[in-house]
Amino acid sequence: MRRLFLFFVLLISSLAQAGTNPFETKPEFLPVEKAFIFTSERLESGETQLYWQITDGYYLYQKRLKLDGLPTEQHPVLPEGEAHSDEFFGEQQVYRQGLELKIPAGASGQIKVGFQGCADAGLCYPPQTQVVDLGGNVPIAANEAPDQTLASDLQQRALGWSLLVFFGLGLLLAFTPCSLPMLPILAGLVVGSGATPKRGFALAGSYVLSMALVYAAMGVLAALLGANLQALLQNPWLLGSFAAVFVLLALPMFGFFELQLPVAVRDRLENVSRNQRGGSLVGAGALGALSGLLVGPCMTAPLAGALLYIAQSGNALHGGLILFAMGIGIGVPLLLLVTIGNRFLPKPGAWMNLLKGIFGFLFLATALLMLRPVLDESLWIGLCGVLLLSAAYSAWRQSSGFGRTAHVFGASSLLLGLWGSLLVIGAAGGSDDLYQPLQVYRGSTTASAAAPVGHEAFTTINDPQALQRELDAARAQGQWVLLDYYADWCISCKVMEKQVFGKANVMQALSDVRLLRLDVTADNAASRELLGRYKVPGPPSFLWIGADGGERRSQRITGEVDADTFLQRWTTTRDAR
Repeated sequence: MRRLFLFFVLLISSLAQAGTNPFETKPEFLPVEKAFIFTSERLESGETQLYWQITDGYYLYQKRLKLDGLPTEQHPVLPEGEAHSDEFFGEQQVYRQGLELKIPAGASGQIKVGFQGCADAGLCYPPQTQVVDLGGNVPIAANEAPDQTLASDLQQRALGWSLLVFFGLGLLLAFTPCSLPMLPILAGLVVGSGATPKRGFALAGSYVLSMALVYAAMGVLAALLGANLQALLQNPWLLGSFAAVFVLLALPMFGFFELQLPVAVRDRLENVSRNQRGGSLVGAGALGALSGLLVGPCMTAPLAGALLYIAQSGNALHGGLILFAMGIGIGVPLLLLVTIGNRFLPKPGAWMNLLKGIFGFLFLATALLMLRPVLDESLWIGLCGVLLLSAAYSAWRQSSGFGRTAHVFGASSLLLGLWGSLLVIGAAGGSDDLYQPLQVYRGSTTASAAAPVGHEAFTTINDPQALQRELDAARAQGQWVLLDYYADWCISCKVMEKQVFGKANVMQALSDVRLLRLDVTADNAASRELLGRYKVPGPPSFLWIGADGGERRSQRITGEVDADTFLQRWTTTRDAR
């Protein structure tokens, strides 16, 4: 027990240092909303007072103050500022401590208040925008992005309501491609073990509960430590080990052997739970924890909103409960499917053996999904082809044992075999497209003259200084910038590259935009700084930086979207500029 205690102490200490370097002496900068606290208030005189509380060591530029939407004759006179020599903009007037402006009575409607400031220690913040209703006394958020909206709601709403909302969001996330790989794991656990409905519910509950607990804990750690935990979990040895576990779990489904404990241990457990049938609660919990770590949902707006709330408020308890509720929501449809749905399955027999075989192939498919981030794309596609060919052979072997339904197995065998063969042939030629494996063999005489698509059109950056140089150059040229947060282990990033940036109409729409791909594959200080600059929780995330150097935060894209949604977001951003 003493060694186990020391192990956990060392583990916790290592995690606490994962996002920081004790030898660094870089100054710590406040978030922009704390460095410059902006409020507005409608006075009894009918005037609207705008006030900035400026923290010591920070200042606002006079020339960067804007009141868009307010007639010129109603603009307040700006007070005299303090002279400041700026290395980028020369001599400037700046405000320190505080700034108060009064908009005269009679002004109506909404205006956009723009401002920009810096820290004496050397950091300049992007331009900020607040929308103020001149008829009210509370500034309203300027078209917040979904993750911002969720974070703001969490700050304002009661915990019970937030738990209900995120439980509902989890229900929706359960049907996304990122969560569906959990289904074969849970279904194989319950159905493949031949559990009764009551026992199946207990197994599924243990699985879902463990998955939600691990998911919440990892989310809280990511938000508090600022560590790129997604990258930490994509270590090739770790992924390979867990993939091997799922291959091992698949073998009993095909009748190679039965997973059993040593005789002495098995006899003891049998005496304790003689009437239980179909799997172990501890094993179900372990698989649930594994699923939460490796095949949980990808970065989405609800997840980003929860992480943003934890990072801003520091309330790890509430944040963890919210993430736990979302994890339970993700697991509930799976639980219902394998428990209630289990009642409609046939009695043990030939059909049960068939189902076990199907779940065996699903386990192997899950292992392949785990390995995808660390395998060459063509190799991964080739392995998918081999898996489909194996399934085709198995379906053909099964066709003789089911009488009238033999033609179903025959047709399935033909389709699986055909598609598997195409994948293997495409992989042999270096194909990296799962849906068009033979595309690699199509010659194109105009390829050299065509505009670059996909990653070729982007400038890849993995250094914060290089990013700053690109942003400065774009600002000097009055050019818009698209920041694409990318990682080799991010499956959704690769999907976006093919289905969005691989389309000519998308790249044509971005022809005048500077395209920067921020590679955060490695878990190091540079990646954490790139993620932290704009408070991005992880890839895939897409940020629009205007010609003035400020992010259009309301148009940020978090997670995977299709080409039409991406183009619509860009059109909205472009038209608003």
